[in-house]
Amino acid sequence: MSGMPAPWPRADFEQRLRALGAGYHIHHPFNRMLNTGRATPEQIRGWVANRFCYQVAIPVKDAAILSNCPDREVRRAWIQRILDHDGFEIGGVKDEGGIEAWLRLAQATGLQREEVLDQRHVLPAVRFAVEAYVNFARRAPWQEAVCSSLSELFAPEIHKERLANWPEHYPWIEPGGLAYFRQRVSQARRDVEQGLEITLGHFNAPALQERALAVLQFKLDVLWAMNDALAQRYGVS
Repeated sequence: MSGMPAPWPRADFEQRLRALGAGYHIHHPFNRMLNTGRATPEQIRGWVANRFCYQVAIPVKDAAILSNCPDREVRRAWIQRILDHDGFEIGGVKDEGGIEAWLRLAQATGLQREEVLDQRHVLPAVRFAVEAYVNFARRAPWQEAVCSSLSELFAPEIHKERLANWPEHYPWIEPGGLAYFRQRVSQARRDVEQGLEITLGHFNAPALQERALAVLQFKLDVLWAMNDALAQRYGVS
């Protein structure tokens, strides 16, 4: 019908999604402090311990997406994300997964495994933000939950920064503890390809595209709010 707005072409839509990266938590003062070598051991341990709450929620979020998704082909690909984080042992092939790698990061910073696992250091605001994200994934249309995962568009950059800078800035952290960041560089790229294909294909009308931008902004706000809580508790130097 004449006069109806046209959807953005795929390339323009993707560019608009990527433009939201200006609000990614890599730019938060707390993260800038971490990645420029100004953080104290207490601040680093506080970040690692609190971030674990988010790490263990990722496969729960992905399981929620699977439970709502009727598309077999999407499920067959998406399930890899759960295996990446929870780990697996199938047919003699074993991968301990990202959650275990994060626990090793915690130990490399001087935290005890038990104090991270029981989440005794997790701030209420961090827990609230993480639970809000998981609840969104449970209740939203599965395509919106997929779209929310596109914060991974910006993740490889932050992982590469940590790999490049942390050994120099924080030589007291055991180098093996940085394995999580190394493995997520390639995994995040693969996940982005899948999430983008679904998002660009499904959100193909003006109102849907605007909704996709709002969903991704919500996820970025979740990550930013977590850093706000950390900055309030541990300070920014």
